[in-house]
Amino acid sequence: MRSGFPPVFRFGNVSIIWRPRSIIVCFGLLLAAAIVAMLLLGTGSLKFSPKEVLETLLGATQNPAAERIVLGVRLPRVLTAALVGACLGAAGSIFQSISRNPLGSPDILGFTTGAATGAIVQIILFDAGALETAAAAVVAGLAAAGLVYSLAMKGQSSGGYRLVLVGIGVGAVLSGLNTVLLVKGDLDQAMSAQLWLGGSLNTRSWSHVVPAAIGLFAVIPFVLTYASRLDVIEMGDDTAGQLGVNVERTRFLMVMMGVGLTAIATAAAGPIAFIALIAPQLARRLTHAPQVPLLSSALMGATLLLCADLLAQRLPLNLNLPIGLMTGMIGGVYLLWILSRRRN
Repeated sequence: MRSGFPPVFRFGNVSIIWRPRSIIVCFGLLLAAAIVAMLLLGTGSLKFSPKEVLETLLGATQNPAAERIVLGVRLPRVLTAALVGACLGAAGSIFQSISRNPLGSPDILGFTTGAATGAIVQIILFDAGALETAAAAVVAGLAAAGLVYSLAMKGQSSGGYRLVLVGIGVGAVLSGLNTVLLVKGDLDQAMSAQLWLGGSLNTRSWSHVVPAAIGLFAVIPFVLTYASRLDVIEMGDDTAGQLGVNVERTRFLMVMMGVGLTAIATAAAGPIAFIALIAPQLARRLTHAPQVPLLSSALMGATLLLCADLLAQRLPLNLNLPIGLMTGMIGGVYLLWILSRRRN
């Protein structure tokens, strides 16, 4: 092994690069997420101390109210937030790698707006329930991704910046369509759709947790399998092709996986802004690793969404904003900051 290169462990056809800093960051994010989750489980109109929460989780409590509220009401909400944040963080890492652009996230590329269009159509036109709305969000998100990808194709390549620019245009058109649907819809249905568009973790139950968990843990192994190819694609399409990577096939598959993660998150909690944009960038800054930070981005996304939920619930004057609005406010400030640092 040459000096200055990180050690590589091989298990058959699988190679793992040992990067202690990345591992420490991942464990730190996991610990931070666990601490914030404990605080969230004790937060609400009926407050519980961390000790009471821990006893409830371990089944050692003698307080039936704590058991009912913590396990039946707050735990599904917290797990939904963690899973949605992880989906968005991993999706943002994929899209920023594919587009080679820090603005490459499902929010910017129009995929989240596409998923929202499917949900609004179901709510406004068909007065559908939660399950049909979630399914429509997934299908519409995939359809929006297919449209963006096909319009971005030029010759045999979809490019990086073309994907971003086409995504912005498609997202703007879909946003206008969403507004028209809200204006033309029945008042009650429009209000229901508007509440869904705000993004919310309220009234989350195990019926939201289970599909999100199955989707996340089904997609992530596939994404990790292609992670090394994403690292090569970041060097440029020509270089990646010379190194034996089928660039367009890999890009298409990863776009679909990223959109799948985004659609899972949107179906579970509605549109959640900026987590997919911020999480991968913060993960890269912490890990200093040249590889695509998939796991650290997922953990960062989960931690950020849990923190945003805690902040939203503890605002003064009992404002208790929807989580989508809270992440939008935080993300807007972050976006202004990052753009001010990139004036060139």
